[in-house]
Amino acid sequence: MFKIPRLAIALSLLAFLTPLLIFNLSIGPAASFREVSSFNSSTLFDQVWQTINTQFYDPQFNGVDWQALGQQYQPQVKQTRTREEAAALINTMLAKLQTSHTRLYIPEEPAYYQLLGIFQPRLPELQKQLKPFFPEGKITYRGIGIFTRTLDGVPFVSGVLEGSPAAKAGVRVGDRIVSVAGRPFHPIRSFQNSGDRVEMVIQPTAREDSRQTLTVTPKLFDATTMFLESQLASTEVIQRQNRRIGYMHLWSYASDQYQEQLEDELLYGRLKDVDAFVLDLRGGWGGASPTVLNFFTGRGPSITSIVPRQKVRTTTPSHWPKPVVMVVNGESRSAKEILAYAFQQYKIGPVVGAKTPGAVVAGRPFLMSDGSVLYVAVADVLVDQTQRLEGEGVVPDLQVDMTLPYAQGADPQKERAIETAGTLIKA
Repeated sequence: MFKIPRLAIALSLLAFLTPLLIFNLSIGPAASFREVSSFNSSTLFDQVWQTINTQFYDPQFNGVDWQALGQQYQPQVKQTRTREEAAALINTMLAKLQTSHTRLYIPEEPAYYQLLGIFQPRLPELQKQLKPFFPEGKITYRGIGIFTRTLDGVPFVSGVLEGSPAAKAGVRVGDRIVSVAGRPFHPIRSFQNSGDRVEMVIQPTAREDSRQTLTVTPKLFDATTMFLESQLASTEVIQRQNRRIGYMHLWSYASDQYQEQLEDELLYGRLKDVDAFVLDLRGGWGGASPTVLNFFTGRGPSITSIVPRQKVRTTTPSHWPKPVVMVVNGESRSAKEILAYAFQQYKIGPVVGAKTPGAVVAGRPFLMSDGSVLYVAVADVLVDQTQRLEGEGVVPDLQVDMTLPYAQGADPQKERAIETAGTLIKA
C-alpha cells in the first residue's frame, strides 16, 4: 500500500482558499430577493464582459477575439426582455471560449443555488454580499430534487437525488417531463409557488399512452446540506452471490463533510462489514482534494489497537483495505475527474462508466449587481505537473453506455460497477 504523491493541482482548490472579487452592491438590507433583483440586460452584459476581460486565466482568451465577441453580442443582449433570455445569449458567448468553469448562473436555475451553497459557508465576504438577496443567511430554493436535460426541446430527468421528494414519488431517470401543475416544466417556477403537493405528468416510454400523473411534495432545499442528505440516503449494502457490496453516491465533493461521512460509514457505520465498495461520482459538483484518496491507499498500519489500564482493547481502522470501484460519467466534472485519473494512475481500482467531460480548471465566482453569479476559469490546472485534463477527460477502464431518454430508471453503469466489485473479492 502507498500514498498518492501530492498532485500538482493546488490551483484547483483556489476557489475555496482565496477571497472572492465581488462587485460592491448598493442595496439596502432586509429586502426580499425579488425586490433587490433588479435586472438590466446592458448592465449585466457589461459586468460579465469586463469580468472575463480582466479575470479569465488566459490573456489570449483561448485564441478568441474577446473584443469582437463583445461587439457582436452586446446589441443582442441589450434587446432581451428577461434575465433568462439575456443569460442564454451571454452563455452562448462564453461558450466560444471553449473553457469549463466559465458560465453565468441565474436565480431561475437550481445550479445557481447549488453553486452558492458550495462557496457561501466558507467565505464571510460572500455571506455579507449575499445578505440582501438571502436575508436569513441561508441559500435555499423550492424543488423536488431532480437534475434535467433538454433534448430537442424536450425535458428529461437526468438525475434524481436519493431520498428526495421526486425519488419518493417514483420519478426516475429517463422520464420525460410533460407538465407540472398543468403547465410546461420550469426547474424553479414549477415548484416556487406550489402548495404542499403538485401533480406532475411524466412519460416513462416513447409511447404517449404511457403517460402518468404523479403527486409530488416539493420541499425547501438548503443548498449547503442537500447533497450530504442525498449521500446518506444513497448508502446501501447490496447482496450479490453471498457477497456484500457497499454503495454510496457523492453528488458533491466540495467540502470535508462528504469525505468524513464516507469514511464514517465505511469504518464504523452501515458499510463497515461489506466485502467491496462502489464509489459513485456521477453528476453534481466536484471540489475534492486528491488527498481524499489516501483513505483507499494510505501506508502504515491499517488498524491501531489501544489498550488502557483496564485492558479493554479498542481497535481503530485508519483506511479502507478492501476492493473499491469508481463510477463516473459525462457529468463527473472538475476534481472528480482528477480522482478518476488518480484511480487509474495509481491502480487503486477500476473506473467504470462513461468518459468524463474534461472540465478541469480552477473556477471562481463573481457576484453581479442583479444577484446572478458569473463563474470564471481563473487558473489552469495540471495534474502530476504536466498532465492537462481540461478538454481531454478520463476514459474509464470499463466503458458502459447509458441512453437517457426513456431509460425507465435503468442504470447499467451502476450495475456493471457492482458486478466488477464482486469479481475483485477474494474467495
